Amino acid sequence: MTQQPLLPVEEARARILMGLPTTGIESVSLRDALGRVLAEEAIARRTQPPADISAMDGYAVRAADVAEVPARLRVIGEAAAGGFHDGKLGVGEAVRIFTGAPLPRGADSIIIQEDTARDGDIVIVNEAARQGQHVRVTGLDFRTGDAGLPAGRKLSPADIALAAAMNLPVLAVHRRPVIAFFSTGDELVAPGTEPGPNQIVSSNNDGLGALIAEAGGVPLDLGIASDNEGEIRAAAARAGDADMLVTLGGASVGEHDLIQRALAPAGLDIDFWKVAMRPGKPLMFGKLGALPMLGLPGNPVSAFVCATIFLRPAIARLQGGDSALHTTQARLGSALPANRAREDYVRAALDHIVDELPIATPYEPQDSSMLSILSRAGCLVIRPVGARTAQAGETVTVLPLRA
Repeated sequence: MTQQPLLPVEEARARILMGLPTTGIESVSLRDALGRVLAEEAIARRTQPPADISAMDGYAVRAADVAEVPARLRVIGEAAAGGFHDGKLGVGEAVRIFTGAPLPRGADSIIIQEDTARDGDIVIVNEAARQGQHVRVTGLDFRTGDAGLPAGRKLSPADIALAAAMNLPVLAVHRRPVIAFFSTGDELVAPGTEPGPNQIVSSNNDGLGALIAEAGGVPLDLGIASDNEGEIRAAAARAGDADMLVTLGGASVGEHDLIQRALAPAGLDIDFWKVAMRPGKPLMFGKLGALPMLGLPGNPVSAFVCATIFLRPAIARLQGGDSALHTTQARLGSALPANRAREDYVRAALDHIVDELPIATPYEPQDSSMLSILSRAGCLVIRPVGARTAQAGETVTVLPLRA
């Protein structure tokens, strides 16, 4: 295969996202909607509140009757939440009311009970009220026909509560994309297996499966294929109707990196296979027939970083969601050397400080085999190509790794 120049990270991500199809639409109950991506606007089926509602316990009055205080009003009834006073408030009258109850006809303000004194059927009002005081007006939250949640929104617990209030028991969401994946390498054995001579325990399958699930996809673990072209083709064939195939290892062009050679007869069409980033230079993207295929490095840290930068956005795009990388700013906790020709993703602790930028402190060493450091890292410090030496205290761009 001919040599290829290193592709910039942003261009590589754009080329991956460009041609990805969006998964189909299905209806799910609110209890199953958390983390799903809306396929259609969620339209309110009711008005909330449906009437002018008291926001406090107290008395429903006419503001004109309490413009001068103290004022004495005759209590003509009571309205509790879930009930109402079936009558019209006249001059000099009040209704005892509780939070959530609709205002009686004629009332336009609420006097809180702490500003009153009761004497039989007379209430003495000690504080004047403006019109609309402590009243939640009809439709304050939303009205029938309002678009309460936009298409493309990843649903949070608060979104679920809003949909419930809008009287929507089910929502139209995109189907979770199925991401099939397998690792390659004679040296790999599954966790719980005793490694033989020159073998290691594979961490990539379990780590990647967790990342896929967290990103909203459905992981389909196809296992570990040995360095055998037939086994690699058989593993890829088991992807079935998945929405994307991901391979781990074997994506480079070395003598034992067999992915491209093994899958070419099955219709593999490569877009690119080298990216200007560290860790993770040997990253491959193309299509196996009609199936989008992403080849991640076999090194566990490199695989995780590349999955964060490329696979997470792809899963978001497949289900119609936000595929941007949401970076933020931080202050360096220690100096970093100048960077060269590849964009560097430095694993760092991220310490939050009230009313200040967080502090990102790079770990040492930055060896790409060290999963213990990756597990502790709160962010990746993004070092652009050609970045100069950065001193402690300088502002840098970081990609948080934890909520």
